Amino acid sequence: MTHPPSTDSAQPTPLRQDARTIGLVGLAHGCSHFFHMLLPPLFPWLIRDFGLSYSELGLLVSVFFIVSGVGQALSGFVVDRVGATPVLYCALSVFAAAALAAAAAPGYAGLLLAAALAGLGNASFHPVDFTILNKRVSPPRLGHGFSVHGISGNLGWALAPVFMAGIATATGSWRSACLCAALLALAVLATVLYNRGALDDRRGAGLQLAGAGSSAAAPEHPLAFLRLPSVWLCFSFFFWSTCSLGAIQSFSGPALQSLYGLQPGVAAMVVTGYMLCGAAGMLAGGFLVGRVQRLEKTIALSLLGSAAGLMLVGMGFLPGLAALLLASVAGLGTGLAGPSRDMLIKRAAPAGATGRVYGTVYSGLDLGFCLAAPAFGALLDRGLAAGIFHGAAGALALGVASAALVGARVAARSSARPA
Repeated sequence: MTHPPSTDSAQPTPLRQDARTIGLVGLAHGCSHFFHMLLPPLFPWLIRDFGLSYSELGLLVSVFFIVSGVGQALSGFVVDRVGATPVLYCALSVFAAAALAAAAAPGYAGLLLAAALAGLGNASFHPVDFTILNKRVSPPRLGHGFSVHGISGNLGWALAPVFMAGIATATGSWRSACLCAALLALAVLATVLYNRGALDDRRGAGLQLAGAGSSAAAPEHPLAFLRLPSVWLCFSFFFWSTCSLGAIQSFSGPALQSLYGLQPGVAAMVVTGYMLCGAAGMLAGGFLVGRVQRLEKTIALSLLGSAAGLMLVGMGFLPGLAALLLASVAGLGTGLAGPSRDMLIKRAAPAGATGRVYGTVYSGLDLGFCLAAPAFGALLDRGLAAGIFHGAAGALALGVASAALVGARVAARSSARPA
């Protein structure tokens, strides 16, 4: 079994204990997604105060995800060596430092520093989260843990624009919003420290290592998993799907302003709407995972539905509020695909390499965000607002193709195993 239970099978883990672990991991994961959006909601204020272009703002997003992507590919090895919880505490502390750096930024260089620190804090979250979930949550509830994990991330994305732009508007200072973000990170750090007993991933580590070592499928070399085509197909799926998400998160608001004449405050709500619909989709998607054998079919139908909605929004003929609503509802499809995506990765991962596979595969998310931000920012600089939605739809279609290839390989591998 890829993820051995961390508890004695003769003494099932109480629901309350699993729920506490899942909730704390979800809280930390939501914080990490919040800090993805530390700077993008403040773009209008940064343009006003520093005279930046959308391409320069896109580079800030790229710096975040370059640092996060490189760090994420490596952090799985660190988590395996020192444990997940110390890395979690460090990451949340770095988030607070990133927000303070942003609040004190005297210019573009200071914003680049803040983006790099936020990326460093974000780098370890997926290896940390999945290590804790796999070691502390009982197998029958692990699927629900994945679902809550995904929902919390979307809620973090949804909260950030309201929190950051709301405080900046109410106080008249975007720096005040950054200071409040630092306090938020410290509050989450205090919460997980107080409840550290529910996150201790060292319990059950011996069982996992023993299981991995005795498995005939375990790779002989720590990097042997990199030879598996399914790992790189999963990586490409994350790359394309997050190129689409990056376009929506960073530039859908300005694109709706340009195409439909919506006010900035109204247009900015598209990100919150998209993420809330995504969270609802993940809740439903968690129940689909256990009932569907070919997960790539769920992913394909969900993402193609979202792509169709985004294509319609990009055509520019809808009423403004209808376009905002349709773009938000497109998040429902990406949410439905989320739990199936995570389970597909679990099935594709070889025994004994789960942490490293999650770190490598999720670095595709960082690369997608990294490259999407300047590319889509350049489209807006050239007045091609429709390209934001059309490009996002095209990227989702390429993500579907990658998922189909992963699913086919997993199915072929399963059928080749002796009964």
